[in-house]
Amino acid sequence: MPLSAHADRFRRTADGFLARIEAVPEDRWSAPSPCPGWTARDVVAHVINEQRRMLATVTKTEPAARHGVGLAEMGSIPEVAADADLSAAWREIADGLTAAIDDPGCASTPLPTPMGPQPFSSMFDLFPEDALIHTWDLARATGLDERLDPEVVAHVHEHLEPLDELFRQPWAFGPKVTPPPGADPQTEFLCFVGRRP
Repeated sequence: MPLSAHADRFRRTADGFLARIEAVPEDRWSAPSPCPGWTARDVVAHVINEQRRMLATVTKTEPAARHGVGLAEMGSIPEVAADADLSAAWREIADGLTAAIDDPGCASTPLPTPMGPQPFSSMFDLFPEDALIHTWDLARATGLDERLDPEVVAHVHEHLEPLDELFRQPWAFGPKVTPPPGADPQTEFLCFVGRRP
């Protein structure tokens, strides 16, 4: 059965993140990332931790450390074993979230948000945001392809703009950066979320 537009958008974003994880040279995992104080490995561990906790909430299960990636509070970096399989960890979570997006039984599950509990389905338009932005962070840190899916970039940017003030918090985006003249849509999006492409 074909995926819904929301599930397909997340799937493409997740696949892009996975491709970067699999391409990181061994000597670049400790490279500093655009996220202050975080290495490339920290970026991946963060995304795995946040999305794993979200998947557990949506599926009404308990999150667990798997594939060598520990469990941490939201917003924190989990411990990562020296032999951790980051690709396997992310693949498992991405598969689970893609399925959950298309599972009617998960749609009304309340998730904690800065605006209070919201049904999972209300977050679908913004759902690729975390993996999308951190795909660029990982690519920038490790010298990989920084190009993001243009349709996902446009979609997420459109749905983030009305929430501009809400996301100017220490736990979210830094101050906006003024994009250069003639900036392409990806550069405008990255500047909007406080990156300096």
